[in-house]
Amino acid sequence: MTVKRFAAPLIGALLLTTPAAYPAPFTLEQVLSAPFASDIVAAPGDRAFAWASDARGRRNLWLARSANAGFNAQPLTHYTADDGLEISDIAFIPGREQLLYVLGGDIEYPDKPAPDPAQLATGVEQQVYLVDFRGHAPMKLGDGHAPLASPDGGRIIFLHQGKVFAVTPRKGAKAEQLFKTRGVVDSLRFSPDGRQLAFVCTRIDHSFIGVYSFADRSLRWIDASFSFDVEPRWSPDGARIAFLRIPSTHDEVGLIAHRTGFPWSIRVVSLADGAVREVYRAPGGTGSVFHPLSSDQQLFWAGRELLVFPAENDGWLHFYSVPAAGGPARLLTPGSFELEYASSSAGGNVIVYAANAGDIERRHLWRLEGASGRLEPLTHGAGIETQPALMADGTTVAFLRADSRIPAHAALLAADKSVTDLPAEGVPADFPASALVEPRSVELPERAGVAAHGVLFAPAASPAERHPAVVFMHGGPIRQMLVGWHYMDYYSNAYALNQYLASRGYLVLALNYRSGIGYGLDFREASGIGAEGASEYNDLLAAADFLRARADVDPTRIGLWGGSYGGYMTALGLARNSDLFRAGVDLHGVHDWHHWTLSTVRNNEPLYVLDTPASVLSSALAASPIGSLASWRSPVLLVHGDDDHNVAFSESVRLAEGLRAHGVEYQELVLPDEIHGFLRHASWLRVYAATAEFLDTRLGVSSAR
Repeated sequence: MTVKRFAAPLIGALLLTTPAAYPAPFTLEQVLSAPFASDIVAAPGDRAFAWASDARGRRNLWLARSANAGFNAQPLTHYTADDGLEISDIAFIPGREQLLYVLGGDIEYPDKPAPDPAQLATGVEQQVYLVDFRGHAPMKLGDGHAPLASPDGGRIIFLHQGKVFAVTPRKGAKAEQLFKTRGVVDSLRFSPDGRQLAFVCTRIDHSFIGVYSFADRSLRWIDASFSFDVEPRWSPDGARIAFLRIPSTHDEVGLIAHRTGFPWSIRVVSLADGAVREVYRAPGGTGSVFHPLSSDQQLFWAGRELLVFPAENDGWLHFYSVPAAGGPARLLTPGSFELEYASSSAGGNVIVYAANAGDIERRHLWRLEGASGRLEPLTHGAGIETQPALMADGTTVAFLRADSRIPAHAALLAADKSVTDLPAEGVPADFPASALVEPRSVELPERAGVAAHGVLFAPAASPAERHPAVVFMHGGPIRQMLVGWHYMDYYSNAYALNQYLASRGYLVLALNYRSGIGYGLDFREASGIGAEGASEYNDLLAAADFLRARADVDPTRIGLWGGSYGGYMTALGLARNSDLFRAGVDLHGVHDWHHWTLSTVRNNEPLYVLDTPASVLSSALAASPIGSLASWRSPVLLVHGDDDHNVAFSESVRLAEGLRAHGVEYQELVLPDEIHGFLRHASWLRVYAATAEFLDTRLGVSSAR
């Protein structure tokens, strides 16, 4: 048995040399060098939008404003270090040339201590800032996240440690707690006139909709129940609030399929008299479990008397409408595709959404008129267009744009459907766009009732040559890999590594296995997934069969790599089938569902209740990599940041213990103070350099041809 702590050479030295067997036309540093755009937000009353740009770990806030016949883009911040401090929660202040944003923290876990992967001596906090459009230095408003400006711009509220704070947007103003209540507060929503604030208060196994009045500082609860009441949305006149009611269940962490359940509902409350009406109830069976859009907003008022919402009543995530007074629901977006992100006009009459309609491994934009149901395609072709932000004019759309060559960047869609790219800092001169391979979609043979999908990166070489192959598996598992640069930073980076491996002679298959998104409810909620039986492993075996049958693949040199749930799948493949998979790289994977369920807590809640049947726990152990250690033979590189709150660091500690006990060779790369989605560009470079070197060594890519 060999145990090694991975000590890679200096990044610069490593990336400047490549083995001669597969001479790479570009380095890892080059393919990861382009700026990555995220968090596009449109101004509420102006032709302007903002976004965050990450250029090699240097994160900054950018603004684009209407100027003459076009838009001018400018940076509003000028941070220069790869310090791991993310920019998030961007929000305009109405009527003022000012923006709010949050610097630092873990976006997924904002109330835990802020991560500090750069080991800054002064420490870090997650903080709310205000910046104006004239280039002045950002002004700190307080520690917290999720800032929101009142409709008149005179009051800023934000969250900190589950509490609401308020501050005026001026220098020297001190934030004060707005009100006190039990539970954790989130989902802040000002009423249209700014006199009231709706919010959600979560109390472990249920949540309430609350309304705070600024005039008399009063607090009231709306239609309290045993369920999770979420997503409060004010009617345009401020007289009513619509919200979702989702029945509470003990398994909130999604370790097994949730194809059906107790039906969710939409309720509308009249604030004048407190009267509540259930205006929609999901059917039993298909569509009974609420599956949200990826964007923040789930409920849309289309005028004063119509609500638009996502549902899966036909097995695909679509928009439906229902009268605000109740009545039959109407399907608005029929077809075998899924919605993902959406943005609405101020009155809600127009919704622009991103979906994979007619192009299942891409995303394109569509326009929906809520009242009439009229649909109009806005983009098409070989690009990926997503995360739309509809501007105040109701026609201009800011969005993220990418394709197989250029990563996600800000772009603008005009009323005439012309597109303008706004790539912030610009793509570096040595970015290898022209050297990237063109990935293509594949559908694998059906196995155990499901046909999985994948994205294939084939190296440019002689067809007669037999290549090493690697299967990449995404995390989530509710993710989908695309035939181009991904719109999530984690998977944009993964796309870069897959391209790099292809450039070195690997044939790479990015596997879209069952339990992922994009292919409908039955695919995502397939029977026996996760801790219930790991049925998605059938798709990894189908991928192995697909690769082994190809004339251009050496069947004795197939490896695995993946992160999070993909790390779980990597470990499971090595544990169960070291005869098929020669080596693997496991980034922060789940390794022991059984131990996790018995001994680990998440947000202070056990993952399984104490009276869970023994058969369920037995299935969880059988579905875990640690349950098949006796047959594990292939070497593995384990990578984990020790400030990971998505997958506990102890998952890798326990696996390493098991591998040692069974004499399995492994290497380890631990990133102190890094989180699940590494915050520093240097961390990505270090991990990917180690990954490439490990696979090169284990799959026989050497300096001699």
